Amino acid sequence: MFLSKLDSVKNASELLNKHQTVTDVEMVSIHEAHKRVLAEDIIAFHDSPPFDKSAMDGFAVIAENTFGASQSAPKEFKIIDAIGAGDFSDKTVGEGEAIVIATGAPIPEGANAVIMKEYTTTEGDDLTIYSQVTPGENVSPKSEDIEKGQKILDKNTFIRYPELGLIASAGYDEVRVFKKPTVKVIITGNELVEPTKEEIDKAKIINTNQFTIKALVEDSGAVCEIGHAGDTYDEVKDAILEASRTYDVIMTTGGTAISKGDVVLDVIDEIGEILFHGVAMRPGKPAGAGVVNGKIVFTFSGQPVAAMSQFDVFARKYLFEMQGRSFNFNVVKRTSELKIPSQLGRTDFIRAVCDNEYARHVLNRGSGIIRSMVEANSYIIIDENDEGYQKNDLVNVVLFDSLLW
Repeated sequence: MFLSKLDSVKNASELLNKHQTVTDVEMVSIHEAHKRVLAEDIIAFHDSPPFDKSAMDGFAVIAENTFGASQSAPKEFKIIDAIGAGDFSDKTVGEGEAIVIATGAPIPEGANAVIMKEYTTTEGDDLTIYSQVTPGENVSPKSEDIEKGQKILDKNTFIRYPELGLIASAGYDEVRVFKKPTVKVIITGNELVEPTKEEIDKAKIINTNQFTIKALVEDSGAVCEIGHAGDTYDEVKDAILEASRTYDVIMTTGGTAISKGDVVLDVIDEIGEILFHGVAMRPGKPAGAGVVNGKIVFTFSGQPVAAMSQFDVFARKYLFEMQGRSFNFNVVKRTSELKIPSQLGRTDFIRAVCDNEYARHVLNRGSGIIRSMVEANSYIIIDENDEGYQKNDLVNVVLFDSLLW
């Protein structure tokens, strides 16, 4: 089945939004929480730091005792103890006294500053200082970073390495996160063969989509498994039905156009519901989506570049938001180095190379030319209401790196 009227990118995206689902929640060790999305607020169990601590290796002193000290007018102190990291002193610092202290060690009673070792000399228990410090200098105060009972991270926060450190500091050894979606990618086509160095039979082509789409899925935080189906109606139907019982999302490549043997949309129309088929975009006009057994099914082109673009335009956002993480294109402005023609009523996603100022579209950009994606680092997006850009016009650009999970 092919719907002759093409949907706009906006309308197709809105249809997907109406069928957006979110994965269940699971508890994971903090060791496994990197690049996951929080499914709970994080409330601190501890102050961090839990005490006033030294921010430097040096000597804990009463700051006021150091006032006036300089290279020409040094001051003398008596060392009464030493504190290493993970240790503490039960002694109180008095007038003219100092305690050796390591970075991270608790500030002893009586002291209110740390003078750096570099500004001192010692001889036995005698300390000479050549600079002054102010109260609180080189001291990290208690709860400077986190206060016990404080909400420090919100639900739906993406956990990067700094968030991991903050969660650990708050006392968590495990956290609730959204589950990773499971995705079944069904590669259709009787013409496809595995990569080989040997001569390929006539009318056969290497199956590249299984690698690119799997990588795209994993770059969106999800788990992917590849399956295959021939171009027969029954094979495609069985594969989609089986996947719909087990996986959260289904994706197919091939079988979406209006040529002989393209049966994917006919199958979805019989066993589920078609949301859209055919979008006014380039590359990737045959893009489609449907629902089978409550599971979203994305139908991508068999053409590798078209399939990658269709994924970026429709599926990436869906997978992000399944995991509680919002996603929209991060559009930046660049100056076009060349004239770029387009057509009213169609949204173009043009492979381009850009730097901090300029963008230049890749000239050889057929939907089957994978090299064009390798040469590019971005899309220039031309809206359906524009007829293209002239040289030196400001253009809308989405960097590939901004799409990653």
